[in-house]
Amino acid sequence: MQDILSMLNALHRPRLLMRAARIGAEDYRRAAHLPRLLGYGQLPRHGAALVRLMEIESELNTQRLAEDSSYSLLRHIDVLIAIVGESRILRAAQVTPTVKT
Repeated sequence: MQDILSMLNALHRPRLLMRAARIGAEDYRRAAHLPRLLGYGQLPRHGAALVRLMEIESELNTQRLAEDSSYSLLRHIDVLIAIVGESRILRAAQVTPTVKT
């Protein structure tokens, strides 16, 4: 799981793309967004979903850099929203509250 978080920290995209993703992630709902991006069926665990989303995003970024005519800015932002949303959920799950006895 730490490898996923380090991969996320190494992800650098244009500021405007990431700003749009952060804003969109405020309304991120896993059950509604992930099936659209990853296919319908049982939702994968957070780590597995992030790995698949990172693969999709990498392909989209390659298309963006190559100025490919099939590149979809909206899909790229949608995938980045899911990445930000899933990473927030994953990071929140790692923080366990301490119990005083």
